[in-house]
Amino acid sequence: MSTLPIITLPDPLLRKASDPVEQVDAELLKLADDMLETMYDAPGVGLAAIQVGVPKRLIVLDVADEDDQPNPLTLFNPEILKIDGNETRVHEEGCLSIPDFRLEIERPARLVVGYIDRQGKPQELAADGLLATALQHEIDHLNGKLIIDFLSRLQRDMVVRKFKKAAREAPA
Repeated sequence: MSTLPIITLPDPLLRKASDPVEQVDAELLKLADDMLETMYDAPGVGLAAIQVGVPKRLIVLDVADEDDQPNPLTLFNPEILKIDGNETRVHEEGCLSIPDFRLEIERPARLVVGYIDRQGKPQELAADGLLATALQHEIDHLNGKLIIDFLSRLQRDMVVRKFKKAAREAPA
């Protein structure tokens, strides 16, 4: 396994909708393992393939507490099947593709996600709390949506300008 470079704002690839995974194969499983290593190294609780420059519908997550055993999840072609009730949850979210930026976002508190597992089998996962939030965040990435899209247009433009300026000033 190896760590992969994470692309950051303003890279236009982050706005690209990801393509479905046709078949889970050794190459995609290696990518998932590398993504997990990258996510743990960053550190983060989730990572979408598009964030490492691969526009495939693949996400990895691990919302286990630091004191608990790691509980990595790999989901191919994840999609929200059901939002459970009207209850919402507000959580301060960060994003590995938007470093040093955090934003409180209100999202549904519980949901059910359908996906293909590492063996290529269809599965469903009921989630609440941080896992529900992280799933929604990573699925947003697969659709080209970022946490800054929850801001007003003016605030979003200010964040994008800041990252464009930083990208221009970064050594080549």
